[in-house]
Amino acid sequence: MKHLTLLALALTLIATICLGAKSPYQAVLTHSRIRGRPHGPNVCAMHNIQGTDKKYFTNCKQWYQRKICGKPAVISYECCPGYEKMPGEKGCPAALPLVDIYNTLGVAGASTTQMYTDRANLKEEIDGPGSVTFFAPSNTAWSALPHEILDALVSNVNIELLNALHYHMVDRRLTSEDLKHGSSFTSMYQDFDVHIHHYPNGIVTVNCARLIKTDQHATNGIVHVVDRVITAISNNVHSFIDTDDDLETLRTALAAAGMTTMLESEGQYTLFAPTNEAFEKIPPDTLNRILGDPVALRDLLNYHILKHMQCAESIVTGMPMETMQGTVLEVGCDGDHMTLNGKAIITKTDQLGTNGVIHYINELLIPDSAKTLLELMEGSTVTKAQQMFVDTGLGPLLSGSEALTLLAPQDDAFKGSMTMDGEMKKLMNNHLLKTQLSSKSLYHGQELDTLGGLKLRVFVYRNNLCIENACIAAHDKMGRFASMLTVDKVLTPPTGTIMDVLKADDRFSLLTGALQTAGMTELMNQQKLLTVFAPTNDAFNTIPRPELNRLLQNSQGLSRLLRFHMGDGMLVSGGVTSHTRMQPLLGERLEMGMRNYTVYVNRVPVVEADLMATNGVVHAVNAIIKPLPPRVERPQSDGPAPRIRSASSRVRKASVSRGFKNEDLFQKVMNSRSSRTMTQRQ
Repeated sequence: MKHLTLLALALTLIATICLGAKSPYQAVLTHSRIRGRPHGPNVCAMHNIQGTDKKYFTNCKQWYQRKICGKPAVISYECCPGYEKMPGEKGCPAALPLVDIYNTLGVAGASTTQMYTDRANLKEEIDGPGSVTFFAPSNTAWSALPHEILDALVSNVNIELLNALHYHMVDRRLTSEDLKHGSSFTSMYQDFDVHIHHYPNGIVTVNCARLIKTDQHATNGIVHVVDRVITAISNNVHSFIDTDDDLETLRTALAAAGMTTMLESEGQYTLFAPTNEAFEKIPPDTLNRILGDPVALRDLLNYHILKHMQCAESIVTGMPMETMQGTVLEVGCDGDHMTLNGKAIITKTDQLGTNGVIHYINELLIPDSAKTLLELMEGSTVTKAQQMFVDTGLGPLLSGSEALTLLAPQDDAFKGSMTMDGEMKKLMNNHLLKTQLSSKSLYHGQELDTLGGLKLRVFVYRNNLCIENACIAAHDKMGRFASMLTVDKVLTPPTGTIMDVLKADDRFSLLTGALQTAGMTELMNQQKLLTVFAPTNDAFNTIPRPELNRLLQNSQGLSRLLRFHMGDGMLVSGGVTSHTRMQPLLGERLEMGMRNYTVYVNRVPVVEADLMATNGVVHAVNAIIKPLPPRVERPQSDGPAPRIRSASSRVRKASVSRGFKNEDLFQKVMNSRSSRTMTQRQ
């Protein structure tokens, strides 16, 4: 109880933190302070990626996973922003003394920026009166600049260095609370804007440079240390594409799709821009088909564009992000590399425009909505089915523009070798429906027309959606003209009534005779759907021969026995959960479950499931199914006391039970083996 109370208090504290925080950054900072509290006041817990100098304030997910961008992270404890250590004192009890921005640059670890302000004659401007926000590049940020750029800036005391520093400055005080997502502020360099993004994981960027030390207060402003030197932005995303020869094919595709205007308009786009090399990797036939189809081309290009601006430094773990095409990309990272759908295909990041950011990729992303059926099957879990369709001669159809729905069995649905004969070709044709459908449009009792000329039935269960014996096993893939539904089994379309199915299988010769004796042939041929748990010859042979002979000659006893093996309605194996009940045609209940991919009915295993018939389904069992013993309701300690039955009620129940046993040969059969066992023991 004590542990539960502590857990509740901890959860309440976390909820209070999350709800009370003013911004994502403040929420993460507060979490880091709580994690660092055992080490003294004003201590923050930091995650440091091993082998790098990258540090992050901890959030809950990173704290427990101990990873950032898939790489192990070491926990360190440092003074929170604005505090410092004191000799002999635990933690960081002392607030940093306020000094002007010039001196704050040195305190905050941006001494190189401080040095360059001297060289550019900027010192007087930042140590005098006024209020300024300085996004100061760290020492590492300056050393990461290409030598030719750095030399051009600092080789002489010239206007270029001053302009570069002024672009990092805003003439007003901006704390992390003021740095709202999507906001822009006018810099002190020719009124060019700097662009702020404040992400839900607490990371804040300015022109995609991450703030690594935030809210370093000064007497005349505030300093935020950033991890790179930022440059002025004057062109939109499309202008950037228009001037880069590596994006020539992309430029042509955007024009053909009529999307140039969109990328010139205001917005906050993220474009994963495929290079010429990326387009060249696609088979010419596929590429020419897409480029010649305006709908597929727009889908392809929109699949490369996110609805919001996502800088590379904002990614610390994989997450799905919605594209302009309407589906999602898994945007993540692996160490220093940004990834898409788990692949490190991004070659250049954070190329900024006034209305978004461009990341270069060397592999074209083709969405399902731009693919043919054959392309949908490639590289998936249905490669065996793909080969079967090709061998059947259906390849051209699957590459065409006809509206179809493909029912594609998973690879493990194919058992043993498959002979490509006439029957197999017909079967594969029956895996193709004559119209394009999604699983969401299917409903119980619906009939679907196949290319093979059959009608397939749809069954909706609580846990599954099935077409005949095959159930949906994965998300739909909606192609350009056709769709693919992945199913867990090869279809076995119905070949006749239940009686036809039983007669065609030698295992059920005793059962078919018993049905005829019981006068149930018409029931097995009627249109009403039934689920039959069909005892095989082996099941009947478990009954002692004298009892079996008497049973097979007793039409009423057989009828009672067999009706208990039949349920009203259609239940294929895919519709069975751990506790599925079915009402038999006679008797109390049939209880089904699934263990180790085997269906059990009243604890009897089904040896072969889903023998499909036009009026139901047959499941073979090797034992006669018995009624389950009555359940004993155990009284709960805090519930009402169990009701005591009167003696008269017990007498009435006993007499009913004796009458039922005397009349019902079925029950005699059920008890025959147990009686014989008792006799042998005596």
